[in-house]
This record gives sequence, C-alpha cells and structure tokens, in this order.
Amino acid sequence: MIWKYKTSLEALNQTRSHTAVEHLGIRFSAIGDDWLEAVMPVDHRTRQPAGILHGGATALLAETIGSVSSVLIIDWPRQQAVGIELNISHLRSISQGQVTGRATPIRIGRRTHVWDIRVRDEEDRLIAVARLTMAILSP
Repeated sequence: MIWKYKTSLEALNQTRSHTAVEHLGIRFSAIGDDWLEAVMPVDHRTRQPAGILHGGATALLAETIGSVSSVLIIDWPRQQAVGIELNISHLRSISQGQVTGRATPIRIGRRTHVWDIRVRDEEDRLIAVARLTMAILSP
C-alpha cells in the first residue's frame, strides 16, 4: 500500500464542499492499495455547447484524482503537493452517463510524483488518458 494516511471515501468526499470538484459533481468512488478512483456525471455541468463532455471538465477530474492521491502520500501539512503539468489526450466523446477516472502512480519520488489517469465511460471504453506531474514542496 502506498498511502501514508488511512482515509475513507466519505472523508475524501467531505473535502469537496464549495469547490469546483463539488460543482461538477465529482465524487471519490473507490480506493485500492495503489490507485484512487472518482466519478463525474456527463450532464449540463460538464458538457460543452456541442453536447459532449467538455475536455476541461475531464482535465479537472484527472487533476483532482492525481492531486488527492499525492496528498495521501506526503507528510501533510508539513509538505504540499501542487500540480506542475497536466497532459491529457481526449480519445472518445460521450454525451451522457458518467465517467470514471483512475489514478495510478508512474513514479513516487521525494520531490515529484507522476500519475497516470485513465478516464472510462460506463461501458469501460477509454475516453481520455492523462499524465499529471505533481511537485512536492517542503518549507
């Protein structure tokens, strides 16, 4: 298990209040030994004017999952985790339902974490792939 802090989905979901995460309907849905998942609805909050999932909403989902994953590993609050690069490729469009993102580590270092985030639809089709690099800051 890579997580430094034992947590629950309920505790993770309580951190969403009054944030973009809550506004888009993102909620943490599953956690494993080395991965974290969250779901996001494809609805009026997350669709672009053309009626399909907005790439920015997908990026927010990916960065949320990766960022929270880093926080669960670092010595918080003595350290902070901040995103420094997000690369995302949108592979398939979707206009309804929900998507699930799963973050798994590529590298967990002392000063940087790199996460692979896969976003899938309800039929397990790959919608987007992302790589998030987090800087780990210490005072």
